[in-house]
Amino acid sequence: MLNTPVEFYIFGLTLAGVALLHKRTLMVAVAGLLATIAYKLAYSGFAHGVGWAGFGLHLGHEWVILSNLLLLLLGFAVLANQFELSHIPDVMPRLLPDNWLGGAALLLIVFVMSTILDNIAAAVIGAVIARKVYGGRVSLGFLAAIVACSNAGGAGSVIGDTTTTMMWIAGVSPLVVLKAFIASGVAFVVVAGFASAAQHRHQPIIAHVPGDAPPVDGLRMLVVVLLLAALLGTNFVGNAYFPSQQGLAPWLGLGLWGAILVTQVIRSPDWSVLPEAGRGAAFLVCLVGLASLMPVESLPPASWPSALGLGFLSAVFDNIPLTALALKQGGYDWGVLAFAVGFGGSMMWFGSSAGVAVSNLFPEARSVGGWLKQGWFVPVGYVAGFLVLLLAQGWVPSATRAQAEGAAVEAAEHHVDPNAAARFWGDARGLVDRALAAAAPGER
Repeated sequence: MLNTPVEFYIFGLTLAGVALLHKRTLMVAVAGLLATIAYKLAYSGFAHGVGWAGFGLHLGHEWVILSNLLLLLLGFAVLANQFELSHIPDVMPRLLPDNWLGGAALLLIVFVMSTILDNIAAAVIGAVIARKVYGGRVSLGFLAAIVACSNAGGAGSVIGDTTTTMMWIAGVSPLVVLKAFIASGVAFVVVAGFASAAQHRHQPIIAHVPGDAPPVDGLRMLVVVLLLAALLGTNFVGNAYFPSQQGLAPWLGLGLWGAILVTQVIRSPDWSVLPEAGRGAAFLVCLVGLASLMPVESLPPASWPSALGLGFLSAVFDNIPLTALALKQGGYDWGVLAFAVGFGGSMMWFGSSAGVAVSNLFPEARSVGGWLKQGWFVPVGYVAGFLVLLLAQGWVPSATRAQAEGAAVEAAEHHVDPNAAARFWGDARGLVDRALAAAAPGER
């Protein structure tokens, strides 16, 4: 305890401040970030050096992640506004069952969308639909379920979550990550069942579309489709064909904003949504920046218990640096880890980017106590999904591309022939067989 770095105490106090002062979260996050920077400048130094030079190197290492996060959160606020103004959510009661199954169907839509889109986009679209079909009376538990289902859908897809995309870039096969859907499916059943029933008791789905409901704006719907297509295209093309260039600029956020600026000539969004979204985005950027300053040089040895623990840790500690450390360390079952760090952040409203984006639309979600009380089924779904995946597939570690290439180089440097052992035992067996044949009577 006495050897715990001071930075962790500042981080803990910051999280406590966020929990207690949920109406002043940005102020608390900024104070925690500035206090940590001041301490590291004066005493402990940064991972890349000491003083202002070390701070500059740290910013150079983190600026792409932070700026990408800021651009995406602001861009998704605009996307959500365009989607709401298209009036598509107004006609959703025609498509969803008017009992508790309607809520489950909406959560399934969020889950499926997040497998092919960024999970933040899926969460904000789901939250906008929920606001319409429930007449604005969306329970905090159902908001937690929307975030959880968006993170669950993204956990098994290398284009559905930042952490799985990082694994893809590092050379982890998408097929390895795919098995996270086993855990995500179990977690979805748990979360969707409890959350939909609770929401139905709180406020049933509006059974019919009002007669004076505005018609669907086809051009705005086209804008939404174009924005989602730009997001998907930038993500896939960049990571599939230019992985080495992804650390040079926030391409995903720039791609989304490029599409927003181009499509405003078709239908201009309501720019007044940006100030509130900006405060939420600034909060998460400060919190992620603070997490990146923690002196975490390594993780516990790779095992399924440590992966389970990382899932709980990702609810309060940003999962991006956790995933980066895990990739550097190696030895993980990447499908298990993808579910753990992807879904685990759903247990707290600020534990994932999707949660912060939803809180921009529903400020009442910024309550740690309320999130834990009404969203109690999220950690239950996490543990259930994790255990089912472990029982079904076991713990099967695999090497990333960089680690495999490093092992091959090391073997070549030491002239290690991977087939040498097999040839040795084959030759030895041949000698034994010939000796036995020579010693046997009557063989001459």
